[in-house]
Amino acid sequence: MLKRMRLMWKSLDKMRCLRKRSTIPFLGFLITFLLFLNLYIEDGYVLEGDKRQLRETSVHPPSSERYVHTFRDLSNFSGTINVTYRYLAGTPLNRKKYLTIGLSSVKRKRGNYLLETIKSIFDQSSYEELKEIVVVVHLADFDLVWCENLVQEITRKFAHHIIAGRLLVIQAPEEYYPSLDGLKRNYNDPEDRVRFRSKQNVDYAFLLNFCTNLSHFYMMLEDDVRCSRNFLTSLKKVITSREGSYWVMLEFSKLGYIGKLYHSRDLPRLAHFLLMFYQEMPCDWLLIHFRGLLAQKDVIRFKPSLFQHMGYYSSYKGAENKLKDDDFEEDSIDIPDNPPASLYTNINVFESYDATKAYSTVDEYFWGKPPATGDFFIIVFNKSTKISKIKIVTGSDDRQNDILHHGALEVGEKLVGTKKGKQCSSYITLGEFKNGNIEVHDVDHKISFDIECVRIVVTASQKEWLIIRSISLWTTQPPSQ
Repeated sequence: MLKRMRLMWKSLDKMRCLRKRSTIPFLGFLITFLLFLNLYIEDGYVLEGDKRQLRETSVHPPSSERYVHTFRDLSNFSGTINVTYRYLAGTPLNRKKYLTIGLSSVKRKRGNYLLETIKSIFDQSSYEELKEIVVVVHLADFDLVWCENLVQEITRKFAHHIIAGRLLVIQAPEEYYPSLDGLKRNYNDPEDRVRFRSKQNVDYAFLLNFCTNLSHFYMMLEDDVRCSRNFLTSLKKVITSREGSYWVMLEFSKLGYIGKLYHSRDLPRLAHFLLMFYQEMPCDWLLIHFRGLLAQKDVIRFKPSLFQHMGYYSSYKGAENKLKDDDFEEDSIDIPDNPPASLYTNINVFESYDATKAYSTVDEYFWGKPPATGDFFIIVFNKSTKISKIKIVTGSDDRQNDILHHGALEVGEKLVGTKKGKQCSSYITLGEFKNGNIEVHDVDHKISFDIECVRIVVTASQKEWLIIRSISLWTTQPPSQ
């Protein structure tokens, strides 16, 4: 396998010499990707049927949708890369955890924040949450003395977490890395910058590859991050609320590759992808392309952010890096559960501001044309549930008059099918909107039945359009129970 990897890098170097030293358009980027896949396939990685399909696509270049289909379905991307890792501290447990948190770290010229980051992960997690996570640190520096000294410090500070299987420290040996000399200077970056970001792509690829089978989900962090309290509980709420919807990457920070969440089943493909294009562009740009290739067009980012950048000095040359996420909240995290549901409305929707955009903590909203008396906006749960709190906000900062001026909030039971979809046949009113908003506490104490529907009813026509900025629901028990 090592021989095959070396042949892959050699082939990439040959291809690199043939290309012009300029930024490639995205379509060219995809074509290059498929051409390299042919080289990869000829080395025996893919089934014959897939070989034929790729030969055809290289002769008759397909549309971008066909490229996406090809990338998603190729069986060779389901396998891990054969790398023999060094175990510097800890060993994996046999039982899969809920979440793996991956950190890649190198020696910095100024400052080192890795120990603080590991401490924040553990300190901000409850005992029950700690049972469901494993932290994997990839020491991706070739200075073995530095690595040994740091491992000793990590072992001294976090011995009980290592013994419990919650912390692993690994290293991918230098001989597995591709050439980091004579790389393409895209974007006119200096050579040392290109080398740094190219190696970083490989560092992350080897880390992702190692973490593939450790858990159900994977969170990418940097080594200079502070976490919010009980971040895992907040993550689980969001993941549960997305059940039934397709996603590749959920974002819990606006910065770089901090707080990027993936299904672990996608890690092999992402690792291969980073290795293939390690010299083309920075890692955070490649993550965007990967998400698009797997047909998630839009960013899905949640507020408040669960992770904050705390490093003052960058790992590149020790340069100052003062980036901060102004959406981060350390102690006041109260992300709603928003159990899986279908949403319906008879309000005339404006462009793509559809009903589903009001029902998440993503920074987007529903926008409809002026509603009339009797118009409705309804949420139908996949299964009945107990709700403790409901909060609905209408209007926005720049369109403060696009609120629901007259409306009521109702909850219902006895689900029935109609021509317009499922609806409840019996409702109870919880309250009226005031200044476009409503918040009701102790709903489970006021309502005797498990709720199947939540409905907003317009009680008087208005001339203004309607923005429903957020619908937030808190359940008294996990929706999956």
